[in-house]
Amino acid sequence: MQANSFKKSQIFFSLLILFTFWVDYTKAQTSLGLEKQFIHDTRSNKEDVALIEKGRTANIFYDADDYKGVIRAIGDLSHDFFSVSGVKPELKSVKPSEKDVILIGTLGKNKLIDQLINTGKLSKSTISGKWESFIISTVKNPFPGVDQALVIAGSDKRGTIYGIYELSEQLGVSPWYWWADVPPKTRKNAYAVSGSYSSGEPAVKYRGIFINDEAPAMTGWAKEKFGGMNSKMYTRMFELLLRLRGNYLWPAMWGNAFNEDDPENPRLADEYGIVMGTSHHEPMIRAQQEWKKHGVGAWNYATNPQGLNAFWQEGIKRNKNYESLVTMGMRGDGDEPMVEGGDMASNVKLLENIITDQRKILSENMEKPVEKIPQLWALYKEVKDYYDFGMKVPDDITLLWADDNWGNLRHLPTPQERKRSGGSGIYYHFDYVGAPRNYKWLNTTSLPKVWEQMNLAYNYGADRIWVVNVGDLKPMEIPIEFFLRMAWNPKAVNREKLAGFLLHWATREFGPGQAKEIADLVRLYSKYTTRRKPELLGPETFSLVNFSEAQRVATEWSVLYDRTEQVNNKLPQEYKDAFYQLVRYPIQAMKTVTDLYIAVGKNRLYFKQGRAATNLQRNLALDLFKQDQQLSDEYNLKMAGGKWNHMMDQVRIGYTSWNDPKKNIMPKTEEIQLSSKSGFGVAVDGSSASWPSNAPASMLPRFESLNKFQSYFEVFAKGSVPINFDLKSDNWIRLKKESVPGTNDYRVMVDIDWAKLSSGKHQGKIQISDQSTQVVIKVEANKATPKQLAEAKGTFASLGAPISFEAFQASKKVSRNGISWGAIPGYGRGDAGMSIFPVTSAPLDKPGTPTLTYPVFFSKSGEVKIDLVVGPTVNFSPEGLRVGISVDGAAPQILTIIAKPSASGSDASWANAVRDNARTLTSSHFFKVPGRHTVKIWMVDPAVVLEKIIIYRDKLPASYLGPVENEMLR
Repeated sequence: MQANSFKKSQIFFSLLILFTFWVDYTKAQTSLGLEKQFIHDTRSNKEDVALIEKGRTANIFYDADDYKGVIRAIGDLSHDFFSVSGVKPELKSVKPSEKDVILIGTLGKNKLIDQLINTGKLSKSTISGKWESFIISTVKNPFPGVDQALVIAGSDKRGTIYGIYELSEQLGVSPWYWWADVPPKTRKNAYAVSGSYSSGEPAVKYRGIFINDEAPAMTGWAKEKFGGMNSKMYTRMFELLLRLRGNYLWPAMWGNAFNEDDPENPRLADEYGIVMGTSHHEPMIRAQQEWKKHGVGAWNYATNPQGLNAFWQEGIKRNKNYESLVTMGMRGDGDEPMVEGGDMASNVKLLENIITDQRKILSENMEKPVEKIPQLWALYKEVKDYYDFGMKVPDDITLLWADDNWGNLRHLPTPQERKRSGGSGIYYHFDYVGAPRNYKWLNTTSLPKVWEQMNLAYNYGADRIWVVNVGDLKPMEIPIEFFLRMAWNPKAVNREKLAGFLLHWATREFGPGQAKEIADLVRLYSKYTTRRKPELLGPETFSLVNFSEAQRVATEWSVLYDRTEQVNNKLPQEYKDAFYQLVRYPIQAMKTVTDLYIAVGKNRLYFKQGRAATNLQRNLALDLFKQDQQLSDEYNLKMAGGKWNHMMDQVRIGYTSWNDPKKNIMPKTEEIQLSSKSGFGVAVDGSSASWPSNAPASMLPRFESLNKFQSYFEVFAKGSVPINFDLKSDNWIRLKKESVPGTNDYRVMVDIDWAKLSSGKHQGKIQISDQSTQVVIKVEANKATPKQLAEAKGTFASLGAPISFEAFQASKKVSRNGISWGAIPGYGRGDAGMSIFPVTSAPLDKPGTPTLTYPVFFSKSGEVKIDLVVGPTVNFSPEGLRVGISVDGAAPQILTIIAKPSASGSDASWANAVRDNARTLTSSHFFKVPGRHTVKIWMVDPAVVLEKIIIYRDKLPASYLGPVENEMLR
C-alpha cells in the first residue's frame, strides 16, 4: 500500500525546517565556537586589525614564560595562518613595534597583557577568576609604534588555548582538518573587526570523550600509522579536543594502558592541557591492563585489600603531578559487576569502605586536602542499585550518572543532589558493546535525541562532567562536536537552533555552495539510521508485504544516495576525501546494508511463493555483500591515500547474538531450480501468500475515499520464460501495468476512479488469466457520503482503516503558566517530536493542561485502540514518566512509559524499546457515535517525547514503522 507521497502536513513541516535552515544560513559562521564572527575578508573601518593583507600576515607576540601548552598552540596558529594564506607569521617573545600585531597570553603569565590591563587598555572583567575563559579584543595604540593589536587573553591555560583555536577556526581551519581531512579555507585578506568578544565560562566544567571498544578499528589503525596507541597518536587527539573546547579524556583501555604504553602520554596530556581520567570501572588512574600485568591477588576487595591498595597507590604517585579527575569506587574486573561479598547491605558497606580507603591514598600522596582533588563516582549499571539502596559518598565527589548505554538517561539530579559540592555529571554513549546488541560501526546517533537528553541533564543540574563513549572516534565526528559544543554552551544549541547547527557545520567544512544540501543529507541519514541500527537489521525488519514498508525504506535510501552523488559531483576535488568520510560513505554503506537485508528478505519470501525471481534476489544480496566490503576497502585503502586504513574493519553483518561475529557473515539465502515451462503466480499487497493456491481468496487492502492511496498486486513468472496474461476488472478499478526490471514479472498498480462510484461500500474484482490459469482478486471500496465528507473536513479521517499522524500536527495547543508542548525538530522517526517545556516543569498529580488536541473522524462507533509512539525514555525519577490521553469528554487515562527502569538487558520491554528506538503505549477508548471526535494528550510529567498517534479498530498488520500517515482533510 502506498500513501500519497506529498502529504500537505509533511510539506508544511519540511518548509518550516527549510525556513529555519534559511534563517540560520543567513547568519552562518565559519566557526561553531563564538556566536560572533569577528574575522572578515574586507576592512570595514581603520580600527580593524589587518591579520592577512598584501601577501603578509601580522606577527604573533607571546611571553616565553607562559604555559608550554599555550606556546605550543601558538605554533599551531602560525601553521594555520600558513594553511589559509600561504604565509607564516613570525613568533616573537619581545615587545612589539609593528603596525598590526597579534598578542596572545594568559593573565598573570604574559607581561604585555598584564600591562594593557594595568593601563586600562584591556578589560579583564569578563575573564578574571573565571574557568577556561578568554577574550579576543582589538586594542588601538597598545604600545608605542603599534597602531592596532588583536589580543587573545585567557583566564587560565585552557582559556588562552581556546581563544587561539577560536581564531584558527574563524580564519578557516576546521577543528577536523586532520581527523577528517577538511581542507582550510584559502584567503588573501583577513581583518579582525574592531571590538571585544568574550567566551564566557563553559556551562559544563569537564567535557570529554571516551575511546572504547577500540579493536579492531582504532587499534589496527594506530598500530599501522603510529606503532600503537602512543603519544604520537594521542597528541593528535589532545589537539582535536582543545579545538572543540573539550578538556577531558578517558583513553582507550581494551588492550591498552595509557600511562604505561608510552610514558610521554600523561606528560604531554598535561602539557597540552587535557585533564586525564580513567573509565567508569578503572579506579585511581590505573588501567585494567595494568592490573593484568602487575596485580597481586584477586580483584576482590573483600579478600585482597592490601594488593589493591598497593596497586592504587602506585597509580596516584605516578600521576599526582598531572591534572586528573580520579575515578573512585570499584566494579568487577573487565567491566563486570563487582564481586559480591554478601547481601546488598554488605556490598554497600564494602564499597563505602573502598572509597574511604581510596580517599586516604589520595590525601597521603597528592599533598592537598582530599576535598580539593577532583573525583567522580560512576553510577553505572548495578552501581546505581547500591546508591538507590542508600549508599553514601562524600559530598565533594561528583556523582557521574550513566545512560542506559543507548542514549537514555537513567537518573537526573534531585533537588537535594543538586546541593552537593561535587555536583553531578553524565556518562553517555555513542558506541556500546552489550545487550541487546553491540553497535560500533557507523554513527547511529540522532542529534535531536542527544539534545533532548542532554538538555534535560543540563537543566536538572548535571553540569560538572559530560563524557561520551565514542568508540574509535571515527566515524563519530559530527555527534562528538555537537556534544562538546553543547557542553560548552547549551543555550547556543537550543531547540530552535538544532537545524542551524548542521548548516553551520556544513558551511564551515564545505563552504556555502552545497552547505544546505549537505546539512539535509546528514539530517536524513541520521533520521533513517536511528530508526534501527545496522547491527540490528535483519531480513524481516521492514515489512515486505504491508504498507509497502521495505520498498519505501529502500526508496528513501536510494533518493538520499542519488542526492549525495549529485553533491559529490559538484564539490571541488579538495573536498572529496572529507565528504566521503563524513557524509558519502555513511550513506552509501548504510544504504548497501539496508538493501542487502531487504534483498535477503525478498529472496526468502519469493522462495515461499515459488517465484523465479528468488534467484535474482539471492544474486542481488550476494552482490551487495561484496559491495559492502568494496566500500570499506575504499574507505580504508583509497580515501586520503590510505590514511585511515582499518577504521572500517568493524564487523556489522551477520549478528546472531548480542556480540558481533568474528567476521561479516552473509545471511542465508534460498535458491530454486527454474522450470523451462511458462507459468505465473500472483502476490497481493498485504499478504505473504501467493495464488493460485489453497490460501483463502486474495483481497487487496480496502480502499477509502477519505484516505486515498494506491495498492498493487504482482504477477510473477514461475519459470525461466516470459509470461503472458490478460487483465480484467470492474470499470471503477484502474490498473496500471509495469514490468519489474531484470525479471519476467509485472507489478500492477491499483487505484479507484471515485467519480464512477456512488456513496457507500462497493465490491469488485480483478481477474488475471492465461489459457490455463485464472486468479481473482477481490476489491472493496468505501466512498464517503456528502455528509461524512463535510463532517470530516479538517480532521484525520477514516471510514474504518487505521488513522495515523505525527504528534506535531496538533490542531490546538493549550499552555498553562508558561508551560507548553513544543516541537523538537528532527526527533524520532518522523519530522518532529513533542515534549513539555520548560523541561523542569513540576509533574502533575493528575492529567492537566498543557494539552494537545487532534480532530479525527471515524465512521464507526465502538471500541478503538490508540497507540502513542513515544521516545524510548527510561525513568529518571521514582515517580516514573507518564502522559494522559482522552477521547471527547471522557476522563483522561494515565499511561506510564515504563514501570521500572532497567539497563541490564534483562527487561524485555527495555530491550525492545532500544532496538526500536521507540516505545508504544496502547489505550482503549469508546466512540459513542460515528463521526467527528477529539483526541487530547495531557501533560502529567515532563520529559515525555510524543512522536506519533495511531487509531484503529482491528489488529494492525505487522510492520516496523506502522501505518503510513494520513493527510488532514482540507
